[in-house]
Amino acid sequence: MRAVRWTWQDRVPAGSLSLVPGREGIGKSQFACWLAAQVTNGTLPGSMHGQRRPVIYAATEDSWAHTVAPRLSAAGADLDAVYRAEVIADGLLTGLTLPRDCDALGDEITARGVGLLVLDPLLSAIASGIDTHRDRELRLALEPLVRMADRTGCAVVGLAHFNKSASPDPLNLITGSRAFSAVARAVLAVARDDDSEDGSCVISQAKNNLGRLDLPSLGYRIESREIETDDGPAEVGRLVMVGETERNVRDILAESGGDPEARSERDEAASWLREYLIQQGGSAKASDIVKAARADGIAEATLKRARKRAGIATTRQGFGQGSVWTLDL
Repeated sequence: MRAVRWTWQDRVPAGSLSLVPGREGIGKSQFACWLAAQVTNGTLPGSMHGQRRPVIYAATEDSWAHTVAPRLSAAGADLDAVYRAEVIADGLLTGLTLPRDCDALGDEITARGVGLLVLDPLLSAIASGIDTHRDRELRLALEPLVRMADRTGCAVVGLAHFNKSASPDPLNLITGSRAFSAVARAVLAVARDDDSEDGSCVISQAKNNLGRLDLPSLGYRIESREIETDDGPAEVGRLVMVGETERNVRDILAESGGDPEARSERDEAASWLREYLIQQGGSAKASDIVKAARADGIAEATLKRARKRAGIATTRQGFGQGSVWTLDL
């Protein structure tokens, strides 16, 4: 028997497969680069904190020179500790293929003391002959990968895309067979929060077989950063964590089309909020608004989600005095 070790405390287990699914264009790859940078610098809270560990980054959709390496640099990764996964098969240079390369990959991880393997995206690493929509076939690729992770103690993080269906459950939206979410021990889903004032995104723990599921969601945004390249300065996007947020991916997905009832609740709360502020002369303390809404059966979380739809601006008062919500008349 062994205690669970965490590469990222309570969120990404060591020696296991974790998934990071979400829509396109919301910074999944930047998140993977952020995670890799933390591991190479030993700054991630968890079992490797204070230890600089190498990372293997297997990317198939983006150029290493133009996209992956610049993003890693912008994230602050120690590039000397990031290895690019390439395979020579039958005299040809190819990408990583699962399950064919699991044993050789495990040997490299052990020899180099690698703490994190990133598969960006995981789907592209699956052998072409495997039907990723058939549970039994997909497990032929994923289960050897999981055994390799367990043997080496390396955290494996695979990026995944959401399909086009409408559902508030992130696990139901992962493209491909349910085996993806079934075999993974942890799933960190990401979504863009259209109600945020700064266009930030949210990452929430959608599955956690080895630890807590009631973890606070985290907000992040993508900012531009200038880095030096062999061709001169270049602007690259990097992920910046902005702290805990009351928003979560499940709620965001429900509002964006998966749950008509949730959208109706938000619309009703927005109407109530506008009427209340009109009665108060256009502005009121946030604490008073929440108290009045609760008396009328409106939850605080629903009220806050309705704030942007109602056209409400928020301003901070002095230290310890809370904030004021003002209706944009």
